[in-house]
Amino acid sequence: MVRRLLPLVALAAAFTAGSAAAAGRAPVCTGTCFAAPAGSGALFVFSGHGWGHGVGMSQYGAYGYAQHGSTFQQILSHYYPGTTLGPARVSTIRVLLAEKRKTLTLSSEVPFTVKDGTGTKHSLAAGTVSFGPGLSLAVDGKTSSQKLAAPLTFVAGKGGPLTLRRRYRGKIQVDLVDGKLRAIDVVGLEQYLYGVVPSEMPSTWAPEALKAQAVAARSYALATRQIAAPFDVYSDTRSQMYLGVSHESPAATAAVDLTKGQVLFYGGTVATTFFSSTSGGKTESSLDWSGTALPYLVSVPDPYDDISPYHNWGPVAVTGKTVAKALKLSGTILDATTVPNAAGRVGQLDLVTPLDDVLVNGTKLRAAIGLRSTWFTLGVLSLAAPSPNPPVAYGSQVTLGGTIRGLTGVTLEQRSPGGTWQAIGPVASGAVRLTQKPTVTTDYRLATSTAAAGSVRIRVAPVVTVTSLTTTQVTGSEQPVVMGAPVQVQRQNADGTWATVATGSVNADGTFAIQVTLDSGGTYRVAVAAGAGYAMGASAPQIVAR
Repeated sequence: MVRRLLPLVALAAAFTAGSAAAAGRAPVCTGTCFAAPAGSGALFVFSGHGWGHGVGMSQYGAYGYAQHGSTFQQILSHYYPGTTLGPARVSTIRVLLAEKRKTLTLSSEVPFTVKDGTGTKHSLAAGTVSFGPGLSLAVDGKTSSQKLAAPLTFVAGKGGPLTLRRRYRGKIQVDLVDGKLRAIDVVGLEQYLYGVVPSEMPSTWAPEALKAQAVAARSYALATRQIAAPFDVYSDTRSQMYLGVSHESPAATAAVDLTKGQVLFYGGTVATTFFSSTSGGKTESSLDWSGTALPYLVSVPDPYDDISPYHNWGPVAVTGKTVAKALKLSGTILDATTVPNAAGRVGQLDLVTPLDDVLVNGTKLRAAIGLRSTWFTLGVLSLAAPSPNPPVAYGSQVTLGGTIRGLTGVTLEQRSPGGTWQAIGPVASGAVRLTQKPTVTTDYRLATSTAAAGSVRIRVAPVVTVTSLTTTQVTGSEQPVVMGAPVQVQRQNADGTWATVATGSVNADGTFAIQVTLDSGGTYRVAVAAGAGYAMGASAPQIVAR
């Protein structure tokens, strides 16, 4: 499959590399930083080279060779070693334009014709015709529609191409498949290439690069055409981009005409001339890519590919949850490691899920999350709270665990409720164990200057101490002092739940004194309600003396 030079729409978030801030300074991950949401699993950071599968001709590399004086023959010989130029044995190609349609609308600026399935030719006035599976059209100057036998073949009038969303050369055949309409453009091979070459390579590029693209596109079309099927090729990246007359350009047309009928052969067979935007500096072999070795699709150096804006790319940050969803895996991805192939690209990834490890093909992952190539390195950033994760008592410590792999300049950050992220200090790569002593409910995360993993929340509960518990009064204190915090005296029910029997509030010095009527022999506790950045705190249960 080829890759056109068009903007990438991806599920991943791209950002620019930078250095981590020093401890104690402003937050590390700010501005355009990618901040993963809490609970999104590990954060994976991809950095790589090239755009596309990297097999065969690199389009930017071909442009670079042309700029350095190489002819199109020399360019093709470099990327497809052992191939020879020869004449194409096919002059017409069938291109699928539309399928599974309920209606189709064709138009022409000049009068045109349609031949039905019986071989009868009918005239159509200039303008637009729309029809459904019934194939009813107003033809031969009549105002009423008549049903025509399938298939229909629409033929352009002199000087006017047919339009089906776009303008196309050739004839457009329309037939029925399972009650839906399908449209196929039957067009001369060279006229087809008029619409392909400028769709696959910018027409402003050097003429020799455009000629190389023309031969590669011509060869690819013939080598991959589905001879026994109703159509030969698709009009999109399943084959090659074919955008019709409106996308043609004089420079691309000249490149097609100057290489007219020339294709690449290997061993008497038209070569499958894969190509992609950018190799990253070295092309991929078909053996490493697909498992099938082809002598003319071996890895070759690509010295001029560095003119591509995608020669190097990243970092690109993707959450474990996003990866799992894209691959249709349950849960989230907690960790991942790469397994390189012989060419140094990523052949497989070992993904760690809550249930099991999952091996995923590198090409599959690339397609699922929109990476530019499989030539990448993987950084991992994750932080986890203890499990279970109950509130910690004020003044206590908590240990966070996690992983840092393939990344530098990582900092631990913290944020209190309603606050901003602040850097605590640098964290070294490897298995992470960080002991913290939060004084209030706090979010923690690992971050670089450009990306932050999902945060974990450590809830802090005040320490509630009962100094006196009688049938008529409860006294005690709370640390830290939250003046005015609601205080509840609670009795334990037979089922283990707690019911509030009296209320009060914390004084300015952190003490409380609540008048009560308690049952002797009952089990009671004092709870300070959640608020001011704290979880609910409760004293140890006590039994009222009889």
